[in-house]
Amino acid sequence: MGLFSKNKPLFTEDEQQLILRAISEAERNTSGEIRLFVENKCAYVDALDRAKEIFLQLHMQATTLHNAVLVYVALKDKQLAVYGDAGIHNAVGTTFWNATIKQAIGNFNKQCYAQGIAEIITTIGVALQTYFPYDANTDRNELPDEIVFGQ
Repeated sequence: MGLFSKNKPLFTEDEQQLILRAISEAERNTSGEIRLFVENKCAYVDALDRAKEIFLQLHMQATTLHNAVLVYVALKDKQLAVYGDAGIHNAVGTTFWNATIKQAIGNFNKQCYAQGIAEIITTIGVALQTYFPYDANTDRNELPDEIVFGQ
C-alpha cells in the first residue's frame, strides 16, 4: 500500500471543517503554504524525521519562496511535528517551532486534537503572514488546502 490510505478519516466532518477553515484563513494573508498530514502510527522513532519524509513526498519543497509548512500528527502514537521549509525556518527558527508544538500539546492532552491542530495552524499562519505577506499581483495557491490522511 502507498503513502496515502483510503481508510476512514480520523476526524469527524465538523473537525475536518474546523481544520480546513484554519488552513484557509491562515493562508489568506500570506504567500506561505500549510499542509496537514495525519496518520495513526509513526514509523519512525522521531516524528520530525517522518515529517521531513512526507514534506518531500508531497513536493512541498517546490514552493517559490520555500515557505511551506507541514504539520504532522500520528494520533495513536501521540506524536506531533512541524516541519518548515528553509525560507520560513530561517525567519522563525527552532524556538518558534518548539513553542508552537508546546501550544498544541495542551489541547492534545485534553484529547482536543482538531482544536489543537487548528490553533497550531493559526499560529503558523501569523508567522507566515509576518515574513511572507500576501501579494495579490504574484501570489497563488501553490499546494492543495486539504488534510492528507496516511495509514
